[in-house]
Amino acid sequence: MITGILMSLNDHGWGNDPERGNRGSGGRNNQGPPDLDELWRDFNRRLSAAFGKKRGGPDNSGNGGNDGGGPNFPTLTPGQFGGGIGLLLGLAAVVWFASGFYIVDASQRGVVLTLGKFSETTDPGLRWRLPWPIQTHEVINVTGVRTVEIGYRGSEKNKVLKEALMLTDDENIVSMQFAVQYLLKDPKDYIFKNRHPDDAVTQAAETAIREVVGKNRMDFVLYEGRDVIAAHTQKLMQENLDRYETGVQIRAVTMQSTQPPEQVQAAFDDAVKAGQDRERQKNEGEAYANDVIPRARGTASRLLQESEGYRARMIATAEGEASRFSKLYAEYAKAPEVTRQRLYLETMQQIYANTSKVLVDTKGSGNLLYLPLDKLMQSTATSAVTSASEVVPDKPSAPASAMENRDVRTRGSLGSRERGDR
Repeated sequence: MITGILMSLNDHGWGNDPERGNRGSGGRNNQGPPDLDELWRDFNRRLSAAFGKKRGGPDNSGNGGNDGGGPNFPTLTPGQFGGGIGLLLGLAAVVWFASGFYIVDASQRGVVLTLGKFSETTDPGLRWRLPWPIQTHEVINVTGVRTVEIGYRGSEKNKVLKEALMLTDDENIVSMQFAVQYLLKDPKDYIFKNRHPDDAVTQAAETAIREVVGKNRMDFVLYEGRDVIAAHTQKLMQENLDRYETGVQIRAVTMQSTQPPEQVQAAFDDAVKAGQDRERQKNEGEAYANDVIPRARGTASRLLQESEGYRARMIATAEGEASRFSKLYAEYAKAPEVTRQRLYLETMQQIYANTSKVLVDTKGSGNLLYLPLDKLMQSTATSAVTSASEVVPDKPSAPASAMENRDVRTRGSLGSRERGDR
């Protein structure tokens, strides 16, 4: 029908029929465009004929009951009209069928909905579904890492105090800024189980970090416990998100900044410095104790061992002297004079061995007696230096020297008592 109308409009005669002559309005030669009213009436007649209806009486001339007063349009038959509609419907069907194709990338997953209800999840590649409105699809990126910032936006200087300030177990306030990285592990749960899954991740992060911080003291949160807090927060977040069925997998929780509030930062720094000084002095005291105590214990142990050795030596010496005295007494009983003379010589040998000696010839005829005092003094000083060099330069060895001196004095006293007895 539309084709027939267009063909009529493309007629260069503008509807003029040479056989009609000068029929028309007023009997004049119609060289201009046709009358619009006549065109509209002719269009209505042809439209009625296309649907099996007729306007006016039968027209044997084949121009649809045209009275000759209007333009002569070609007649549009029902067969031509039906063929054009079929072609248009076929083309529309092809386009509608082709609209069901879609592409899923390697980092994505497709979710197909049938009449708004979940139908299936499709893998990467070229996929087809039933066209709209029967089925629709959504493409979700499941490998891209998504990040949620808690306590700040963009940079650490752009703080969000409502999220950053938290209360510790010892009733102190700390400011914490951290980021949460997560992936999608189940597109179905991510789309259908929660209305705003990204907001659910943010709220779960705030809930988890506040619970973990609220169970620990301030010093632990600020210093040695940052890694522990991050690990516990990630675990608690994953448990909450799995319970909510968000389809989210937490990848990492990264602590950006942990510090006290700005209003008390100066006082907190002073307290930290005082604590550091206390720890330093404590460590110095422990280091000094670790140096002195083992040394004192070693000295005490050495003195104890020396005393034990001195006791054993004195006992052995006393037993030896007693045994020697018994044997000496037996020999003295056999030859008293010889034994007495030998004991006298041995005693004098021991005495003069440690003293300076001057030999004087009393039987000589000289009246002048010369005593080499300078040589005596020099020899005395030399013997003193030699005895001092033989002593080990360790103070704890003094008791051993004193013990030896006492041993010498003891032997001297024993010899004196023996000589006195004789």
